[in-house]
Amino acid sequence: MSFALISVYNKRGVVDLARALDGAGYAIISTGATYDALQSAGDLEVKRVADVTGFPEILDGRVKTLHPKIHGGLLGKRTDQRHVDEMQEHGIVPIDVVVSNLYPFVDTISKPDAILDDALENIDIGGPAMIRAAAKNFSDVIVLVDPDDYARTGEMVRSGGVPLEERQRLAARAFQHVAVYDSAVAGYLRSGLPGGDALPEELSGGWTRAKKLRYGENPHQSGALYLSPGAPAGVAGAEQLHGIEMGYINYLDADAAWRSVVGLSATAVSIVKHANACGLAMHEDQAEAYRRALAGDPVSAYGGIVGFNRPVTVEAATAMKGTLFHVIIAPEYEPQALDVLKRRKNARILRVRQSAGPGVTFHSISGGVLVQVPDPVDDDPDDWELKSERVPSDAEMRDLKFAWHACAMIKSNAIVMAKELAIVGMGAGQPNRVTSVGLAARVAGEASEGSVLASDAFFPFPDGVAAAAAAGCTAVVAPGGSIRDHETVEEANKHDMALLFAPNRHFLH
Repeated sequence: MSFALISVYNKRGVVDLARALDGAGYAIISTGATYDALQSAGDLEVKRVADVTGFPEILDGRVKTLHPKIHGGLLGKRTDQRHVDEMQEHGIVPIDVVVSNLYPFVDTISKPDAILDDALENIDIGGPAMIRAAAKNFSDVIVLVDPDDYARTGEMVRSGGVPLEERQRLAARAFQHVAVYDSAVAGYLRSGLPGGDALPEELSGGWTRAKKLRYGENPHQSGALYLSPGAPAGVAGAEQLHGIEMGYINYLDADAAWRSVVGLSATAVSIVKHANACGLAMHEDQAEAYRRALAGDPVSAYGGIVGFNRPVTVEAATAMKGTLFHVIIAPEYEPQALDVLKRRKNARILRVRQSAGPGVTFHSISGGVLVQVPDPVDDDPDDWELKSERVPSDAEMRDLKFAWHACAMIKSNAIVMAKELAIVGMGAGQPNRVTSVGLAARVAGEASEGSVLASDAFFPFPDGVAAAAAAGCTAVVAPGGSIRDHETVEEANKHDMALLFAPNRHFLH
């Protein structure tokens, strides 16, 4: 007789699968609440695991399947006569199917009131051990961890058997299931250490695929969206309220738009194109903040992404009329605003739950991955060092602080010109910094007169400050560190500009 062991937390589809196995001649053995669920179906004969092992479940159910009669039945090789003889000697029956999924650890730790004891009680031990044993012996044992595989596998069982290639696919899925689970546990325990441990000696991600995308960065590339362990948050877990399916680049740009505004304390609107904020503005009136963000570069804004850090008002939604946007992202929308925005047939409208951001960031390189803690961009202007003879005015300081935040959201070499808490010109991604200044000035046009300028890293030569002065900038903030800093200071004084050095640079590659 063939045996199938079923022990699951998520019971979706498990009764139908048990019926398929029962119809194919498998004897069903089970544990705890799964046993109760199968018995309550009324048409299944089910044995308890304790009846097979001759040993009761103990320690509040912590020990159920951790027994030689279970793991021997999983790991014994049917083609090895020594294994077969040893199993018979000890009364071990072969277990040919394992159906298991694990305690809801991620769901548990995602609850706001979760404590360490709650997390520890939801770390599954017997389940992963049983899954791994079955997956190791996949040539003899079918292992199922995902209810989405039940119907397909059940049909195969009824039709004469599960091919070796399919067994191997299920085994790989099983090992990955356990790996993701273990990664979530390890990450949670690391986060609870004093000071955390963001860059351990060994690191795994534990992501789960949310969906396949139509394509990747280009149509000939495949792509998918994966979620980090924990409750869906941030752009990856955003709820799409309207519009066509999100694509790979849509997600990149939407994330850039969200990050641009989420860290700002006042009402703010960002407009992003190709992962760079071409428009960003703060104003107590959201519609006015949008208009000022659009004015930063109305040409580049066309076909871009709009990000809001406050619920979108109907006034702001109405102000957006006439400009094409591919994605609109915000924490919430007024009902009337949503009605207005849904008139945009193809625009993707996302509602995002505010999140603290990633614990670490990743960048793939050939043969490996670079990992770093995120840049908090939380610099205190009180730590900036005045280098010029002229002291900036209060208005200039407000704009410098705003420009400094905006600059950190733009690809290096990044230059931002800002006035009245709005970007008026931006230069990004250039091989040299003075070219970025020239681009920012060209975009700003006459609006550069009386603006302030922020640079994400130091000026290697005074030509950048000279170009800013020629464009009409009155104040500059940048990190120091160049061997020619004194020349940059002299250039600022020459044009009666205020110049401050910040202690941190904010490269974004």
